[in-house]
Amino acid sequence: MIRSSYFLKSQTRSAKTETIKKRLQRARINLRSDNFQIRNLTEAEIKLRLDTVLKTLYLLFNEGYFSSTSDRQIRLELCSEATRLALLLTDNSLTNTAQLNALLALMCFQSSRLIARYNDSNEVILFEEQNKDLWDKSLILRGNYYLVNATNGSEISKFHLEAGIAYWHTTPADVNRWEHILQLYNQLILIEYSPIIALNRAFAFARVYGHEKAIGEAEKLNLTENSYYHQLLGYLYSDTNIAKSIKHYEEAINLTKSKIVQLTLRRKIELLGK
Repeated sequence: MIRSSYFLKSQTRSAKTETIKKRLQRARINLRSDNFQIRNLTEAEIKLRLDTVLKTLYLLFNEGYFSSTSDRQIRLELCSEATRLALLLTDNSLTNTAQLNALLALMCFQSSRLIARYNDSNEVILFEEQNKDLWDKSLILRGNYYLVNATNGSEISKFHLEAGIAYWHTTPADVNRWEHILQLYNQLILIEYSPIIALNRAFAFARVYGHEKAIGEAEKLNLTENSYYHQLLGYLYSDTNIAKSIKHYEEAINLTKSKIVQLTLRRKIELLGK
């Protein structure tokens, strides 16, 4: 999912970089040999392809929100381009669907906090430590607009649930917001299970029921080869068992290739050591 929480990072890119390059090369060759032409699509063709288009825009935004292919954690240009392309789809009644509006709501809510998510050293700032004054209130209002449009029908998609989670992140004054977020994660994990969704649910669980109970929830996942699993446990153990917390952060460092994440985690370990 788009990174609406703290350890959020796309887990969909399992293919190696070289494999992707080869696929792109084959695609270019096929386009040349097939005499590719742009033509108007029928209504049936548009409906058939819309889900793939929305997923592509979702992944493009996701890469910008928390990049896995750059030394920069956040790539604003990718988020902006994904949002621009999604907005173009609202001009056509065939593509201006509830799912599209839910996706746009998600993009707006997430974009509203982008500037507050990193400091001058390009380190990610966790939600609770962000300067709320830096949040873009106009984008939050636009997110609310698209979320209302997305709920005009009976459809509840992955985008709806993730937009709902992002909505509650932009309303920190609500004392029950973490209960709402956890309920949405409980629904989301039934629609589309992934390790990162499970980890984010465990974090929300911690905010509702406390770190001690959440440790059990997280450890049941047994995602020992996942850096974010160890980041989460490092965070959960930080109040009660500093040695375990440091151990998990060290393992998280070993499992990530991101230099920015490694630097951020080393600073956490340094603070715990003090």
